Amino acid sequence: MESLPMICFVEAIKEETPDVRTYRLKFKDQQKNTNFAWLPGQFVQFSLFGSGECTFCIASSPTRKGSFECSIKKVGTVTSDIHDLLDEGREIGIRGPYGNSFPIEELKKKNLLFIGGGIGIAPLRSLIQYVLDSRSDYCDITLLYGARTPIDIMYKNEIEDWEKKHSVKVILTVDKADEKWNKCIGHVPSVLENIVKPQIENTKVITCGPPVMIKFTIQSLIKMGFQPREIITTLEMKMQCGIGKCGHCNIGSMYICKDGPVFNCEQLKSFPGVY
Repeated sequence: MESLPMICFVEAIKEETPDVRTYRLKFKDQQKNTNFAWLPGQFVQFSLFGSGECTFCIASSPTRKGSFECSIKKVGTVTSDIHDLLDEGREIGIRGPYGNSFPIEELKKKNLLFIGGGIGIAPLRSLIQYVLDSRSDYCDITLLYGARTPIDIMYKNEIEDWEKKHSVKVILTVDKADEKWNKCIGHVPSVLENIVKPQIENTKVITCGPPVMIKFTIQSLIKMGFQPREIITTLEMKMQCGIGKCGHCNIGSMYICKDGPVFNCEQLKSFPGVY
């Protein structure tokens, strides 16, 4: 882990939705491409020179060597500059990886239920790719993913591939449908309770999305009988500096960026307002 930014260049850009793009990044130093190591759930500080820094989860799996990806939603000044100014071939700075990771060993030989909302599927994607690259180590895999509208669903082609090639059960839902939509309509917690009705025994849940979705999803899971220690989430949306200096992600004695961003719900019981 280095304190000064390492220079990367943008190898490719993919338009996921009208306001989300996935940036495939490679280090200028080939040795760093070989040695850069992370685990699903970790994040980096992404520097656009002349504009500023933001924290973003790594949205690809470390099992896929030679580059890494960050999916970035256009929401503020720096992310707007990233979308408007960052072209293929341009250099940026990367610090990290930072934070803890999803408990991979705990997930083996378990049924896995991934629950994502909006841009919250980005950190889940890293873990899903990791799991699918060792598919025989895991039991049934289900993905429940919600977005505002059909055009806001990310990774559309990849999700289809997960379902067809890797036996992932996929349930997609939107808050507002269009005339072509023929899947679920409704908020994620409601679809979880009324349509998915997941198996509880031998199942781990991994969820990420807007804070309000996480809160009500956790409440639904506990009402359905899941134990808090079996529910895992990442709170990376609360982070800013990424190194515990700005205090933006401080909750009590904890700093999300240093002590997380991945927690199970047993750990979150002392966090006010999480669920």
